[in-house]
Amino acid sequence: MECRDFYVLTMATPYQECLDKIYQLGRFGIKLELDTIGNILQILGHPEKKFLTVHVAGTNGKGSTATYIASILQAAGFRTGLYTSPHLVTFNERICVNSRMVTDADVVAAYEAVSAADTGKRNATFFEIATAMAFYHFAAQQVEWAVIETGMGGRFDATNIVVPQVSVITNLSIEHTEYLGGTIRALANEKGGIIKPSTPVVTSVTQPSGIGRLKDIARENSAALYQFRHDFFIRKNPGRPSFTYRGLHLHIPDLTIPLPGDHQKENVSLALAACELIFDRNTKTDPCPPLTPALVKKGLGMAKWPGRLEIIQKKPLVILDGAHNLKAAQVLGRYLAATLAGKKLTLVVGILDDKPYEAMLKYLLPAAHRVIITRAKIDRSLPTHVLAAAAKKNFSGTIQVKEDVAEAVNLAISTSSDEDAVCIAGSLYVAGEAKEKFDMDFIS
Repeated sequence: MECRDFYVLTMATPYQECLDKIYQLGRFGIKLELDTIGNILQILGHPEKKFLTVHVAGTNGKGSTATYIASILQAAGFRTGLYTSPHLVTFNERICVNSRMVTDADVVAAYEAVSAADTGKRNATFFEIATAMAFYHFAAQQVEWAVIETGMGGRFDATNIVVPQVSVITNLSIEHTEYLGGTIRALANEKGGIIKPSTPVVTSVTQPSGIGRLKDIARENSAALYQFRHDFFIRKNPGRPSFTYRGLHLHIPDLTIPLPGDHQKENVSLALAACELIFDRNTKTDPCPPLTPALVKKGLGMAKWPGRLEIIQKKPLVILDGAHNLKAAQVLGRYLAATLAGKKLTLVVGILDDKPYEAMLKYLLPAAHRVIITRAKIDRSLPTHVLAAAAKKNFSGTIQVKEDVAEAVNLAISTSSDEDAVCIAGSLYVAGEAKEKFDMDFIS
């Protein structure tokens, strides 16, 4: 049965009811098999085979790297899909075509089609359903290229049903050990599961055990592997706010990175190396413009990735950053120390209960003048009294507690001067609730 046969718009299931059903399906989208989503996609007529894909895995930087790639493909004239997770405010953010997120009506249509096809031995999880919805929508919208971000893994991630033109693996740090293992090598084995036969892969993994395992997997699959800082790199131009990229073939001496943070150099470099491979392969079968510095700059200029060092307000300066794991907290802490050294900083922080919150606080607290502890509405949020007790061990300044994220943000801003700064961090769910508060304030 063809994918288009299922694409019949119906509002029999209201949007919110549809979302309620999706959210009830389960917390994580990793089950150690791909049969369930494979069965759904087969019934739908294999929508995932109707467009070309780039597959992105890793620990941090997946979303921004995927966004850069999608923006460059869009700038080149391709109808481009982008599938990312998690969302900040609305589920629709996960599925975008040419930088526009899916409409409420299309969410309902995709859910109804996918739900009807969920007839396997077990019910699909939240992430399997969401992934199938993305593939279904991209096929219905006649997307030419789709950039697909994994959920938390790789080898058995629901997205790993695709056969990409290029695979991308960002950095690695220990996470979700119950699913992905407790060592870098084990993690690399899971993330490296997206490497496909004779399909090139670019990576910024540096740990010897991690890159060693990726090299083994690439060799087993006859897949060319290209490494950041070895096969391609990016460097700051002395005395100028620009960078030089030297890639596999491309050289751009005056590149501007659109998103803040020193770590974005790595993400941009990965994206550009992936695009070099994409355009090299695509020119053999489909006409497309050459990947020029001008095209790269146009694409990067279109890139937006909310909730990651996002400046929401300037007086006082309000920065929104998910910083949802140890590596992200380390990166954010360095950024705050280097960028906001002359300002009184209020840190609004809430962390999930499955994260190394004490270690994360050690990176986040040093730049802060005051801390406001809060928690997102999700049941996985760490209780405020637990987080406050941990903060007191390493912070001698003022610590306040607000159970509601919006109230915590209001307190931080209302008691800060125009010259002060506020950073909201610790969880993408906290960032999402804060962003929703600012969006509502703007509307009202």
